[in-house]
Amino acid sequence: MAPRDLKIPEQRHPEKARRPDNPQPKKPEWIRVKAPGGQGYADTARIMRENNLVTVCEEAGCPNVGECWSQGHATMMIMGEVCTRACTFCNIATGKPPEALDAFEPGRVAHAVEKLGLNHVVITSVDRDDVEDGGADHFAQTIRAIRHRSPDTTIEILTPDFIRCGPEALEVVVEARPDVFNHNLETVPGLYPEVRPGARYFHSLRLLQRVKELDPAMFTKSGIMVGLGEDRQSVIQVMEDMRAADIDFLTIGQYLQPTPKHHRVDRFVHPDEFAAYEKAAYGKGFLMVSATPLTRSSYHAGDDFARLREARNRKLGIA
Repeated sequence: MAPRDLKIPEQRHPEKARRPDNPQPKKPEWIRVKAPGGQGYADTARIMRENNLVTVCEEAGCPNVGECWSQGHATMMIMGEVCTRACTFCNIATGKPPEALDAFEPGRVAHAVEKLGLNHVVITSVDRDDVEDGGADHFAQTIRAIRHRSPDTTIEILTPDFIRCGPEALEVVVEARPDVFNHNLETVPGLYPEVRPGARYFHSLRLLQRVKELDPAMFTKSGIMVGLGEDRQSVIQVMEDMRAADIDFLTIGQYLQPTPKHHRVDRFVHPDEFAAYEKAAYGKGFLMVSATPLTRSSYHAGDDFARLREARNRKLGIA
């Protein structure tokens, strides 16, 4: 049987092929971004290709890829490019991953981080429900490999929910001591069956709460998209739930529909509404909030980490 061609939508998302098309509304002017290009962008792309690395920037079709790559920032995606979940908002290829985890990948990621000279790196992954520990040890090995080659680089991870694993999976990741542990709730609980059918809202919330119980000094982070059909009150409730789980950093961004087969855009949220969400979130005690139409989990992550650390020091009264 011929291998799948992930550039063909029907092969990239076989479970979405029979879904009716959702029209893709025209984006408002506040969402337009420049096409990627320039020397910095080309250099980042070359380092990724030379090290045979996958980035979520490309796989998820992030609108900020041009800006980030031109500055040498990229979010590495480990454990392959095929995800075992089929969230209706996501553009990452779905299905049964064709390969086992690559034991040499942590070393290649560490080499790329060193080559790019990153002060702060974000490591994310596909979901690997086919692997016993969900890839927890692979995350830990990647963190340790980066620490070995770039000891001054701060490390942020954006993990799956490890929903089919025992509690020890999360413990393995936390023991590797990333600087920021991010796991996105993605949307409000009422939309989970439609938007994130393989996940459970309160499991994801509890995962983040457990990180703090295992290591109270570790920064925790989570994000949601708006424009999927939620209302303002449900967004405020998610903020309350996150603060009850002691989450430090909240991101809120506009959902953009990757293809007609993906979840429809309910509406484009105006920048003024994002500003109101940011104000409300700071009022609830988050150390750091990023809420704009183009906010994504890893967008400006390095600058945000520095601000996050400063915010905690202010709260603790440390100069």
